[in-house]
Amino acid sequence: MQQTPVSTAAHAAAHAAILCVNAPAMAASGPDGQLRGHGLHGFYRSGIRVLARMELRLGGIEPLPLQGALTSTAAARFVGAVRIPGDPDPDPALTVERLRHADGVETVTVRNTGGRPARLPLEIALGTDLGPLADIAAGRRSADLPGQVQSAGLRWGRPGCSATVAARPSPHSVLAGAGVLRWDLELQPGGRWSVELRIDVDSSASAAFRPPTGRAQGVLLPWSEPEVRCDDARVELLVPRSLDTLGGLLLADSDRPTDLYAASGVPWRFGLTAADAIWAARLMLPLGTRLAAGTLRALARRQHHGVGSPGLSGPGGWASSGSTTGIASGRAASSAPGAAVAAGAAGPGPWAGPEGLLPGGLKHGGPELPPSCTATEATLLFVTLLAEAWRWGLPEQEVAELLPAAERALAALRTNVSDGSGAFLTDGPGSFVTDLGRSPGERASRPAPARCEVQAQAYRSALHGAELLDAFGRPGGADWRAWAAGLRERFREQFWIDDLSGGRPAAALAGPGRPVPAVAASFVHLLDLGLSAEGALHEGLLDREQTRALAQRLAAPELDCGRGLRTLSAKSPRFNPLGHRSGAVRVHETVLAVAGLAEAGFEREAGALLEGLLDASTHFEGRLPEMYAGEQRVLGCPPVPHPAACRPAAVSAAASVHLVLTLGGVRPDVPGGRVVVRPASTAPLGELELTGLRVAGEPFSVRVSRIGVAVVEEAPPALQLGTR
Repeated sequence: MQQTPVSTAAHAAAHAAILCVNAPAMAASGPDGQLRGHGLHGFYRSGIRVLARMELRLGGIEPLPLQGALTSTAAARFVGAVRIPGDPDPDPALTVERLRHADGVETVTVRNTGGRPARLPLEIALGTDLGPLADIAAGRRSADLPGQVQSAGLRWGRPGCSATVAARPSPHSVLAGAGVLRWDLELQPGGRWSVELRIDVDSSASAAFRPPTGRAQGVLLPWSEPEVRCDDARVELLVPRSLDTLGGLLLADSDRPTDLYAASGVPWRFGLTAADAIWAARLMLPLGTRLAAGTLRALARRQHHGVGSPGLSGPGGWASSGSTTGIASGRAASSAPGAAVAAGAAGPGPWAGPEGLLPGGLKHGGPELPPSCTATEATLLFVTLLAEAWRWGLPEQEVAELLPAAERALAALRTNVSDGSGAFLTDGPGSFVTDLGRSPGERASRPAPARCEVQAQAYRSALHGAELLDAFGRPGGADWRAWAAGLRERFREQFWIDDLSGGRPAAALAGPGRPVPAVAASFVHLLDLGLSAEGALHEGLLDREQTRALAQRLAAPELDCGRGLRTLSAKSPRFNPLGHRSGAVRVHETVLAVAGLAEAGFEREAGALLEGLLDASTHFEGRLPEMYAGEQRVLGCPPVPHPAACRPAAVSAAASVHLVLTLGGVRPDVPGGRVVVRPASTAPLGELELTGLRVAGEPFSVRVSRIGVAVVEEAPPALQLGTR
């Protein structure tokens, strides 16, 4: 996949920016509210910068910025002050408030709180380049287009695209050459005046491809609205703000408005990234299966249908076309809204990946490993999401409709670990899973390392696939169970490195007998066992003693920085606290560790990681970014933001919600008519009450006491309750 680097200037702008998001729209500015056309500044719609500049002056003076903050994921408020020239009073007489919405509406209100009338002009300078987000992220800035006067505002255009700004009330004068709207204000003491600006874009799209839309009016959020009460006040900020964040990232294909899925994040991956969308949907299952269903259907439409096939055309289909928005330092490239996600790692050409492969770009593997393809992760997670959504209560008819796509995903996995006849490999380097998108010839000529986390995802996918196949009367379940058992045996023998500290998994196998000894947060995927029958979890790739050694390793300061898990051990000579695979904290990996450690009985270690994330959340005002620096926690010092992090990001928002909900210990098996509730016995949040969860589409509520005893207060009557 072609990758587009992000410029340093764009990084800086994103780090300091106030970002309003309501997919597929967003707005970015500095804390003063002025849009200056620098870096990412501007209003965007479907990957196009509709407006780059919106600079306000009152009496020729820029307001002194006093405050700029989000009021929700989609809206922000900016407050400034202006002293009337010649006013002897030292207090500013005029305040300027700007209320901005990501959809392209801004209201400017001027108030005179002084004792004298104020007569002065308000000027708003506007301009745009109508540039693609990919170009702007790469630091390519075109000159502003010439503006034209139109009723109540200005218009700019280029072939295939035009933008307008309309003001109400209409300006008293318009300077098209300078792009300035002007009003002559006269405000009496105590008076106020407001103007509303509406920014819009009109772009021509081909009949074969229409950009994704946001959540349409009247379409409900694809999750329930939970109420969370507990002894830890930080949670009461984290959960609602994370849900608000995720709501601002919802997209839908233009012809399937009710199939909602999450855009990956803003500003670098403002579009569908298959693996991130699946992760977000999976982590949100305790609040219902609608996001999972929409995500699965959207991705099934994008699934590759075999070598040489035309794929699926239409919204986001494999064969769709469009530009991509890349991200820095080898991070996964993905599409802005309205752009296609490229096929697997093999790239264009006769090999487009096996049947069943989901789209995915390359992601940086850190200093120890080469880049890997997110198509592998997405394809394996697809099966897991379908199986777990079924356990949470996704209707059987919907599961059956998606089962062929899951079978194709399993077929893609089988292609990777089978010989030419289709029989599973049981020995040698080919018996482990590598990137599914690599052609057989490429795998033979340039063997790729078998990563630890990929084995965990493939193993879980095989077991989940076997359960689905058996339950719906499809063949192959026994074969997948046998293969998973063989993988578990091989993994315990070949991936484990013994040392004086009790041993650890290898980060990868570079070849037979060649483990990569890096100590990394990717180990947490070995604790993510997957929901099975009767509310149980699958047996993991590690045995009990290996799991104990891993828990101790995760809790040690080399990985736990006090605010989450570093992606690479601080003892590594390649450690970099700002390296997104060499030392930064990635939120969702730490959440997986908290959930996995608690389930495995290592609640003290889980509680320490939980406390670290909650501490970090207060410094980020309840909106945890995708990642932040893995510096050791120092009391009184906030975590250092990562300049390339998406914020908001779908996976970190969903993980933040899951972090709290998982402590309720709810594990359903709706097809089996059972739900198990086994919370953490240490009650790390004190008394915890979760109301508004969803099991089998019906309300489910649980209260956990301060001694870790659960009481189910509301549940579907058809389900048997258990506490095993």
